[in-house]
Amino acid sequence: MARAILIVLDSVGCGGAEDAAAYGDAGADTLGHIAEACAQGRGDRAGLRQGPLALPNLMRLGLGQACEASTGRPLAGIAPVARPEGRHGYGVETSQGKDTPSGHWEIAGCPVPFAWGYFPAQPEAFPPDLVAAIIRAGSLPGILGNCHASGITIVEELGAEHVRTGKPICYTSVDSVLQIAAHEEHFGLERLYALCRAVRVLVDPLRIGRVIARPFSGSAETGFTRTGNRKDYAIPPPNETLLDRLAAHGRPVASVGKIGDIFAHRNTGEEVKPFGNAAMFAAGLEAFARLPDGGFCFVNLVDFDTEYGHRRDIPGYAAALEAFDRALPDLETLLRPGDLAVITADHGNDPSWPGTDHTREHVPILAFGPGVAPEPLGRRESFADIAAALGQWLSVGTVGPGRSW
Repeated sequence: MARAILIVLDSVGCGGAEDAAAYGDAGADTLGHIAEACAQGRGDRAGLRQGPLALPNLMRLGLGQACEASTGRPLAGIAPVARPEGRHGYGVETSQGKDTPSGHWEIAGCPVPFAWGYFPAQPEAFPPDLVAAIIRAGSLPGILGNCHASGITIVEELGAEHVRTGKPICYTSVDSVLQIAAHEEHFGLERLYALCRAVRVLVDPLRIGRVIARPFSGSAETGFTRTGNRKDYAIPPPNETLLDRLAAHGRPVASVGKIGDIFAHRNTGEEVKPFGNAAMFAAGLEAFARLPDGGFCFVNLVDFDTEYGHRRDIPGYAAALEAFDRALPDLETLLRPGDLAVITADHGNDPSWPGTDHTREHVPILAFGPGVAPEPLGRRESFADIAAALGQWLSVGTVGPGRSW
């Protein structure tokens, strides 16, 4: 019986969606603009990387053709492979929003059928009654922030005051999210988690997608650094997902990275959550190698998004893509006859774009494995086509409204 592994390269979009203008993202193109910057020398960084973007393994699987199908333009500075070895195309998001839950749920066969709630970009982003409820729920002396902000910047600005006052740093973005940052030692990691669980209940009526615990360490003297103990508290998917269908059929599942958090730990099986792309990819390979026939491994590699996209770090993003590309043959060696691997993304986060937020984009879809015939997948009208194809491949039936390829 077949096995399958699905790897989401968090934020690695491949060209602005048709409705990108409604999100302020007309012209965004994460992969295209990174390749262009590298070809022009703007992706160079001493001691990190230099020259045109080098993705030979992804290109071999059809990434170049997928990007060109999406945008009508080849990736700058990279010669396409004439005969790709994988199935290749791009997906169009039908869900509203451009955030992690929207993308991942739709990938798993559950497009978001409602409009998310958001906090406005104004001096006080959170309603006064919500602020008061958060303070009561956590027995807090108050909160800091209460605004739209980059998580890295606001911790640098308010970390010392947080340590001095004991007030957690609460902030949001254009996404449907309420983030709470606190010092692991001075505030307490478990106390931060408990506060986020309480706030999750408070924002449920507002349809806020995620409450995120953002622990950090350090001091005003040495600087503050976010740690790997982040936790996302998400609304559960409103309908059946591929994970639910696999559980109903008794199939083993392994979830790597923040997959468990994104799906509210519903039928996410064995959960593994190391820190950093390299560690998460290695853990994904280990989990996949352990799976018996019929098993499924779901991996999220978040560093592209959190470490480089939001920071608008083109050289760092390019280097992370190249590191993943170099590691990709390690996955291919694990694939047995009958196995299927799929690589995709959940949204964009164009590091050349203004601001620090996600960008509404198409996503690449690459599917490969022993005996998988290479062919163009073309334009897929929903990310849910991925769940439909994986459900059919794993013999549990198509899941959601997507169409299997």
